[in-house]
Amino acid sequence: MSNVPATSHLTSWQLQKQPHCQRPRGWRKCLIFAIALTLTWGAVGPSGRAACDGVAARLRAIAASGRLPGMRWPDFSDYRGLVERTYRESGYQPLWIAQEKPTPQALAMIGALEQAGQKGLDPDDYDAALWPGRLQQVAATPGDSAVVARFDAALTINAMRYISNLHIGRINPRQFHFGISVASKEYDLPKFLEQQVVHASDLPAVLQSVEPGYPGYLRTEHALQHYLQLEQAGDGPRLPPVTHSVHPGEVYPGTAALEQRLLLLGDLPEPVALPANDIYDEALAHGVERFQARHGLDADGILGRRTLHALNLPIARRVQQLQDALERWRWMPADFSTPPIVVNIPEFVLRAYRTGYQRALKMNVVVGRALETQTPIFTSSIERIVFRPYWDVPVSITRGEIVPELLKNRNYLTEKRFEIITRQGAPVAGAMVNNQMLEDLRRGSLMVRQQPGPDNALGLVKFIFPNSHSVYLHGTPATRLFSHPRRDFSHGCIRVQHPAALAAFLLRKQPPWDLTKVRDSMQAGPDDSPVAVRPPVPVLILYVTAVVQTDGSVHFFDDIYGFDRKLNAVLARGMPYPAG
Repeated sequence: MSNVPATSHLTSWQLQKQPHCQRPRGWRKCLIFAIALTLTWGAVGPSGRAACDGVAARLRAIAASGRLPGMRWPDFSDYRGLVERTYRESGYQPLWIAQEKPTPQALAMIGALEQAGQKGLDPDDYDAALWPGRLQQVAATPGDSAVVARFDAALTINAMRYISNLHIGRINPRQFHFGISVASKEYDLPKFLEQQVVHASDLPAVLQSVEPGYPGYLRTEHALQHYLQLEQAGDGPRLPPVTHSVHPGEVYPGTAALEQRLLLLGDLPEPVALPANDIYDEALAHGVERFQARHGLDADGILGRRTLHALNLPIARRVQQLQDALERWRWMPADFSTPPIVVNIPEFVLRAYRTGYQRALKMNVVVGRALETQTPIFTSSIERIVFRPYWDVPVSITRGEIVPELLKNRNYLTEKRFEIITRQGAPVAGAMVNNQMLEDLRRGSLMVRQQPGPDNALGLVKFIFPNSHSVYLHGTPATRLFSHPRRDFSHGCIRVQHPAALAAFLLRKQPPWDLTKVRDSMQAGPDDSPVAVRPPVPVLILYVTAVVQTDGSVHFFDDIYGFDRKLNAVLARGMPYPAG
């Protein structure tokens, strides 16, 4: 804390000009301030002391109650301990009012709360509409202990909520059973307010530092502001439905409305000369192709039902997707030990990054089926790569798929290059599967694995990172799957389109593991051959349905697992949000 000059040397001008961070705090604050006023303006009588005592008593009661009527979300029981500690350390004196007026920091904080929508948050969660009235009340009743206490407590509670929500998100990802923890990122809010906020010389800069610094987050925030403007402009006329797909050169009665929507969204750079008779021409088709490419659709320029459905979605839905994306960005670690491998499930894409979060690789992936075997959301680190791996078939797949095949064809395992092993990994002799073996397979006392080779379900390489879900990245012989726009076909693991390139990237600092060495090991190296990745590389499996590319284009994807819907349902219940 800054040194405070002796009160006998404080003039009225010095008191007014003294920086807020140099003013004394705690119970001594009222006493020292009163002495200073005595020296400059005359004695402070019992009413001045009573005002200080009255504010303190009211703040103490509010903090202890965990509830403040008059707020949109009056229950702050989840922050009660933090609010009590904050005011206990201030001697239960106001943080945001000095000389009977809101401090500059108070006004700056209120301005930030009112603009919370620009950050993907709901301004009403922080009483945005109520602050003008509260400010008027403070001005109209200077020194009123009840007004001062309610104003100050409301601003402290809302500031804590806003800073926490901006930094680590509103909902704990554990609420959705995601393997992502925000605990290490949590601020000590009383200390943060005291040291960084209530005396800040540049509060907007402090609040900006609270947000994630990832380039993708910043691009998403910028895109949100653009889409908020689009939302204000309105959606325009709804495009008429079709009974069959419309190809370029065919008639579509909504060409004028289609042009308007494509111009609004930026997929048509400028107006086109629409042909007569509602002909859907090549110029419009090119705009539709750009739109399709940004929305996870086949970019064929054909107006089908899925494309028209996406075109007709309200801008408000896209705003919500961007808001949800910002929420999930806030769940991410504050930093990674080394740039991560990131898999975005709804996008069906993997990206690898270099220092400075410059993208090094991008490739398609296949993820778990939406209805049956969803890929889990979590963080880990890739520790080793296995070339020409065995595939140890999960018991659920053995029971659900392999045993039924064996009942039809006892030679199925041999034909598919599977073998039966004990739980310790030792092969079971004998090519023919008998009834006892079938029963042991059902019970899980015997296992099935597929021998290495180009037909192995894992392809010729897999990437191992510790997790409780037995999920990993791997290649696949079914390369045709990567051409589908929607790629949720797996049992939960993630198939990568270019496994050799990914392996070479992960091992690039470990000579002689260049791309040629990687390919040789995949094609002709020893079976089931592990290579440690040094140092391990972080991997993040996440779920974001709105992605802003480095060129600023905004891409939207279907909520295939329903996680956006679940997130928005929890947010709609209001504060206090579940802790996880």
